[in-house]
Amino acid sequence: MLEVKLTKENFENEVLNSKGTVLVDFFATWCGPCKMLAPVLEEFAKEHEDIKVCKIDVDEETPIAIKYGVASIPTLILFKDGEMVKQTLGYQTKDQLENFVK
Repeated sequence: MLEVKLTKENFENEVLNSKGTVLVDFFATWCGPCKMLAPVLEEFAKEHEDIKVCKIDVDEETPIAIKYGVASIPTLILFKDGEMVKQTLGYQTKDQLENFVK
């Protein structure tokens, strides 16, 4: 599945109203670890068509980041059927992502 870019206009529909698993990457374009994580997430998204992978730029969508308590980036938040179930901070390897979404 291709990654979905989130904005305040589509966050509710793409994440909160989604059935199934959604992995949201809170990132910034200037963040080094975020840049390192991007290709890992892209590969993960291609290999897991059952999981929707979304990205949200915290500089463009600050109110959403604040709502979910994002204080450092990258932050990954896992949603299941529209409910936040867990989060992790910092760069993740593909193996770490696999364990996180289980």
